Amino acid sequence: MIESFVFLIALAYLLGSVPFGVLIAKAHGKDLRCIGSGNIGATNVARALGKRWAYVCFVLDCLKGLVPMLVGKLFISELTVVALSLWLAVGCAAVMGHIFPVYLRFKGGKGVATSLGMLLGLYPYYTIPGIITIIIWAAFVLIWKYISLASITAAVVFPLSLIASIIVLGDWRFLQLWPLIVVALVMGLLVVVRHAENIKRLLEGSETKVLQK
Repeated sequence: MIESFVFLIALAYLLGSVPFGVLIAKAHGKDLRCIGSGNIGATNVARALGKRWAYVCFVLDCLKGLVPMLVGKLFISELTVVALSLWLAVGCAAVMGHIFPVYLRFKGGKGVATSLGMLLGLYPYYTIPGIITIIIWAAFVLIWKYISLASITAAVVFPLSLIASIIVLGDWRFLQLWPLIVVALVMGLLVVVRHAENIKRLLEGSETKVLQK
């Protein structure tokens, strides 16, 4: 099992490194890294090409995290701490690929969409708190209209939702699931750090809003 997961982790990183936003923009004759914030994610694709292609980019980036997780589940016969840690490593590799892509000299995006795919793929332990986090993310976007603020909030809410789920659901055992909490905290911290420039613009009042005419 370990050998299979080592191979899958490498593949997940390479898949996560595929810069779909850059490729979509390049197909339209544009360099996404020279437009707007220079980020390779869906938000900047919206600035460059409009919402339709931003949705396409978001879905593709999400699949970079979801597909490896679904494949990894096929190699798990019993959910032990070791098996869970290896499964987590697959998703983390995909997210790290998006944030530090080998194809772009390790200068990638913020990893939000790919992290979402990972959450949806690690069912039910990440999926349930992930759905709660998505609802809160959407509420923040609709109310305050800042994608960055919503993403930062989601990064904080997700590990808290996971911890609350483990406490509330009696069949979720902390001794078995503690690696999930560690990874959730690290992922959340990484997302917040990757939004450092956005936090600065939010404090200055110069951050770009969405869903406005």
